[in-house]
Amino acid sequence: MSVGPIIIFDKSTLQSLSVDESCWLDNFYETNITPLFFVETLADLEKQVGRGRTPEQVVGNLAEKTPVRGSHPNVHHSSLLTWNLLGQEVEMRRVPVIGGGTRVTTGDEKGVLFKQPPEIEALERWQKGEFLAVERLFAKTWRRALSGLDLEASYRQFQGFFSIGGKPRTLPDVKALVDRLLGEHQHQEMILRLGCALLGVPDNLQHEILGRWQAAGTPRLPGFAPYAAHVVSVDLFFYLALASDLISRERPSNKIDLAYLYYLPFSMVFTSNDKLHARVVPLFLRENQEFVNGVDLKADLKKLDDYYSELPEEVRRQGVTKFASWPPFEGDFLVTRLFDHFLPRWRDIATNPLNLTREAEAELVDRLKRMKHGTTGDQGEEPIDVQTADYVVFERLVPPRRGKWILFPPEVIESSQE
Repeated sequence: MSVGPIIIFDKSTLQSLSVDESCWLDNFYETNITPLFFVETLADLEKQVGRGRTPEQVVGNLAEKTPVRGSHPNVHHSSLLTWNLLGQEVEMRRVPVIGGGTRVTTGDEKGVLFKQPPEIEALERWQKGEFLAVERLFAKTWRRALSGLDLEASYRQFQGFFSIGGKPRTLPDVKALVDRLLGEHQHQEMILRLGCALLGVPDNLQHEILGRWQAAGTPRLPGFAPYAAHVVSVDLFFYLALASDLISRERPSNKIDLAYLYYLPFSMVFTSNDKLHARVVPLFLRENQEFVNGVDLKADLKKLDDYYSELPEEVRRQGVTKFASWPPFEGDFLVTRLFDHFLPRWRDIATNPLNLTREAEAELVDRLKRMKHGTTGDQGEEPIDVQTADYVVFERLVPPRRGKWILFPPEVIESSQE
């Protein structure tokens, strides 16, 4: 399995894929799975579906196509923005923010172990049609909350902002107004208070955050708490675009669609079939990020599926991780272009692989087992930074097949069943 560009997808993207196409998404990309994706998927338990299918089957099908091998569920944005407002740094360097790591020690080496995330365990249950009672209750609550959004009231409330710079006529105009509000010093307290209210920061923490901001000399929000400023800018953009009649008030799910942008700083590529995403995401892209239309992603995954299907059967039986460790060197493939752009050294690495002897492979496997079962650190110890740790281990339980594709060499599958 190669380490690919880090991508965020929404539910619409995964819905459009076949199971075979989803194999190549999981094989060639590192995926940041946002909490919103899990919430939207689970909420389909309460959605009206077409004749001949049950809601459980719809959710199970999405779960079957969700990446597992290279997937990383991101920490919820509400936790991140609160930490940031209280003074903790939230790195926005196009990689997922992952929680749940455990400090482990093996000999003289110190590392971090990330066990199988509960979200991935839930996906395994959902594929089998197994849903906890609390998950069904959550689906009901989510649907009820979505239908209860009062966008008409928000439409009227945010009209007042246009006295500052006039009513925007285009979505880029809205983004420019948001940037101006976040950049002008005289609006900072209003933006900070409004952002905390919109994002549900508890009252007791709002008081602490405001005190910290005042003690720091009332700086601009982007300098005071950069990630929180990004999240506030997304929400402010939504409500100002709503008030400008540039986003429909008739579709409450528009608010959820834009909430995916909270996680944009933690990816290289954002993909979606949603028309609103196609219009808005490019306005928020930072340097060295890219929006890929879901239609184009699906076409490329289908093209990869056809390409590898032409291989002889004896090659395909060796498993995807064996014959497709890296994307095709030649041919007009989107994934190859993205590798070239975001991982420019990949061709050198792919053409100069590290060839291990059987003894070296056995030693590596033994070392990984020791890492997994290393001594757990005490609660009082300082956590290890994953960037300075001697090793980092991600535990994943991966099925041997996805769709028509065998994922691993026969000897790997046999050893895992022993």
